[in-house]
Amino acid sequence: MKTMFMLAALAALAATARALEVGDAAPPFSAPSTAGEISLDAFKGKWLVLYFYPKSFTPGCTKEACSLRDGIADLGALKASVVGVSADDLETQRKFKEAHRLPFDLIADTDKAVSRAHGALGIGSLYVQRRTFLVSPDGRIAHVFDAVNVTTHAADVKAALEKRQAGR
Repeated sequence: MKTMFMLAALAALAATARALEVGDAAPPFSAPSTAGEISLDAFKGKWLVLYFYPKSFTPGCTKEACSLRDGIADLGALKASVVGVSADDLETQRKFKEAHRLPFDLIADTDKAVSRAHGALGIGSLYVQRRTFLVSPDGRIAHVFDAVNVTTHAADVKAALEKRQAGR
């Protein structure tokens, strides 16, 4: 029994996609969101801030979402759209968006396919990790935030966007 559990755990680990790196093509996706079905194709030619978070309504995830909400004008001035992703169901995502007046859409990644494709799942695919990807207008990963400060996230994303857009 213990051996079977270990084999299952190893198989789950092996099934988790590798983490994306700067320069990689952003994985295509199509998923339900608070705005209806949303896909990577909708952001062709635009900057995308695709942020993954563990669970709506938790303290850290709420701080992160509100940081991005409060910084949306600065990000918009840099021609960037923001989309959040968690494994919460669509109804929870709608309530989270409404409760915190989030001016961006949230993906309900209940099957964790989008998170898996981006290498944003924790050990054994049990949870979504807190990670953010800047996707350039040509569909490539321009920056990866593996360590996210939930309080200053919008300012951190803005600085990274300015740097990438300046060609540095």
